[in-house]
Amino acid sequence: MSVPSALGLPSLRLEAPPLSGRVDAAVTRSTVARLVASGTAVSKADLVTAAGLARTTVSAAVDELLARGVLVPDGIRATPGRGRPADRLALSPHGGLVLLADVGARGAHLAVVDLRQRLLGHVHVDIDVQEGPDAVLGVVESHLDRLRSAASSRAPVRAVVIGLPGPVDGQLGVPVRPPIMPGWHAYPVAARLRETYGCPAVLENDVNLRALGEARALPADQAPLLFVKVGTGIGGGLVTTEGVLHHGADGAAGDIGHVRVRGAPDVTCVCGNVGCIEAVASARAIADRLGRVDGQQATIADVRRLLARADPAAVALVREAGGLIGEVVAMLVHFYNPARVTLGGSVTAASDDLLAGVRSVVYQRALPLATRNLVLASSVIGEFAGLAGASVLGIERVLSIEGMAALG
Repeated sequence: MSVPSALGLPSLRLEAPPLSGRVDAAVTRSTVARLVASGTAVSKADLVTAAGLARTTVSAAVDELLARGVLVPDGIRATPGRGRPADRLALSPHGGLVLLADVGARGAHLAVVDLRQRLLGHVHVDIDVQEGPDAVLGVVESHLDRLRSAASSRAPVRAVVIGLPGPVDGQLGVPVRPPIMPGWHAYPVAARLRETYGCPAVLENDVNLRALGEARALPADQAPLLFVKVGTGIGGGLVTTEGVLHHGADGAAGDIGHVRVRGAPDVTCVCGNVGCIEAVASARAIADRLGRVDGQQATIADVRRLLARADPAAVALVREAGGLIGEVVAMLVHFYNPARVTLGGSVTAASDDLLAGVRSVVYQRALPLATRNLVLASSVIGEFAGLAGASVLGIERVLSIEGMAALG
């Protein structure tokens, strides 16, 4: 079943580029485009100062980006004193499309945005990742094609971003032994989407997308940020002070679901180990412990429904799970010292009980220096945080040096 939506994403911060010692056409175009996109500089005069480049170099880059439809005039910016008003610049809504796919274990949010972050179409589709990559990606591509057609835009697709619920190698564009995704290991996800749409394709972990979306929707002083998603499994995503994802050496940073937690029962995890936080405190684990509801084994949907009506048994189990998750989060707070820890996922959205359980342990266990300014809260974007992160990754990929080089 697919469900269309009038989803509206918040305005997301796009990062200004680091200044490069290289001066060639692609570098200059990328620098200028990203400075405009981030709002750091919106006129030629501003760009000269912000980019540290010669006026003629900046002017040539702006003229080329205008000619190629990446930038457009956007009114007049007043100047101090008696100076002549400067022409404002903005990203063009017709400069290109970015296709987004936030794929979870049981469903996927799919969307199309333009370079100005305008949402041109969105749909939620029921899928099951255990059906394998060909079946799932076939559904994803089919719905992205429909959304693209319905967008009534002639702009070309410039990038595709997809998030999957498991470990991925972003450099190779493949999943890496994802525990809940049989048949996906080493499948060339990015290569398939790149061939299908004739543009760059980015593969990312789904929780990383949520972490990035959340961080870019918040003020910059809310980073470093740790995002913890509690759903069918448990995962984490880390965003640095600079507002970018921390992947680690091999892309495994933030994979907290398979950390063994102190005091957890000896439950065997899907990874084969015993006592992983995912095996004892995920939404699926809570449903398993809840037992039978209406004559059937409880599901995650049952957990959400019972929480919504404050069922005592469900609330107690969720609070207990929150305490176990809090043990892991307290350890990470000491290690990473984030400014903010955000909880997301279906159980968190259903009530504040999981958040309360996590808070009770983190503020008790973590030392004052690590928690005196710590914000521990639910997601400000909710289930659409993954699409927000995918939008940021996609637009910044289009405006990157590589993306600008592809313009010729």
